[in-house]
Amino acid sequence: MADEDLLHRIHALEDLDLAALLCLVSREHCIVSTEPEELDTLVQELRLVASQTFNLSSALVDCTPHTTLDDLAASIQLRPATPPPQLYPPTPRTPSVSPLRRRGTDASYFHGRTATPTTPRNQNPFTGTPPQIANVILAKNLDRAPKDVQIQCLELLRTRRILTRTSVQTAPKQFLFVAVLESAGAGRLVSHLNDFFYVSHWHDPEDGFAHLEEEEEYRKGGETASLDSASSVVRRNTADSMMSAPVLTSTPRANPSRSSATYVNREDQITADQISLSSSRAPSFAFPSISESDIATLALQARQVNQDIEVLRYQMNIVSFIRMHRAVAPGGGGATPVATKHLDQLAKCLAALHGLDYVTPSLVGLAVKKIYPHRIRIAAPGQERSMQWGSDLGAIEALLEGMDAEYVIEDVLSMVEAPL
Repeated sequence: MADEDLLHRIHALEDLDLAALLCLVSREHCIVSTEPEELDTLVQELRLVASQTFNLSSALVDCTPHTTLDDLAASIQLRPATPPPQLYPPTPRTPSVSPLRRRGTDASYFHGRTATPTTPRNQNPFTGTPPQIANVILAKNLDRAPKDVQIQCLELLRTRRILTRTSVQTAPKQFLFVAVLESAGAGRLVSHLNDFFYVSHWHDPEDGFAHLEEEEEYRKGGETASLDSASSVVRRNTADSMMSAPVLTSTPRANPSRSSATYVNREDQITADQISLSSSRAPSFAFPSISESDIATLALQARQVNQDIEVLRYQMNIVSFIRMHRAVAPGGGGATPVATKHLDQLAKCLAALHGLDYVTPSLVGLAVKKIYPHRIRIAAPGQERSMQWGSDLGAIEALLEGMDAEYVIEDVLSMVEAPL
């Protein structure tokens, strides 16, 4: 399985980094949600995750009810490079007249003009290359976008390309689409688009934004150092910086249904010697970096993970209990075949991230908490299954009051017996 250095770097990642890593390994996409007032801060954190942890470019699509398909196509592209500054003004050139024009031949319709190559509309005028789609696309408030825009996003996720008025743009090899939504935003997505998303992750603002906080500390440190003279600056070596770096550990959240859904079991405290410093940044604490080769290694190991028949039966029992839960809407309530496929895929990816070549029941339970929260639909009181046998509507309303997807998942996991 994965070497020790890679496992140490994975275990030192934050939950947002791990969510992105799982999607990149599986070549899938995710939903990240938080409180409405922290949405902009979450977008900034995700952009730092893309650049600092994975060295990937990112683009932001700020969706509104008035977003058009052209707006979507323009927002997901990388900004063109600015032209190099000209040191000297261009020398005027005298237009040359074609000799055919002077001789009055049949070519006189050129009127002395010479052919000038033009840059196609779909190319960068400075580099001559077609526009490129960013590696990481952050679709803020995607649930507010019109239906045709959401369908175009679904087509981009399925085919990894998008059609514009002038060209067909193809997504890069490392491609991640993140829908950044408010707390209940997933329920307003188009059903097929919502089902296509691999995992959903809730980020509690009380957990903080590690990358932004580190950037702020580094910026304050730089401003403080700039006030001192160069002779008074004391530079510590790398070992001292590593030993003085704060240790990041996961803390339990207020909501038990969400606190138990972390991606990596951090039972052992991370020591300073497990932290790798980036050569491009020099703050007091540097986050681990994951390269493209690391992602390819994890993807290969995930495909080689084995699953015992008892664990597979446990996994299928969970899916069946979710579909038949009385609080889930008729017809499966979001427990679709795509979700079952994603559940099997995520369980194996989690095994690879934990350095295992087999799936354990605890990893299955962890995967369930990430696959189904954005998919499960709670039944209306009049649609509850026992109503067809004459149950009282008031009693059913009282029963379903306050039930959500997290409650259904915890209830199912408590009912299904895990294999020993």
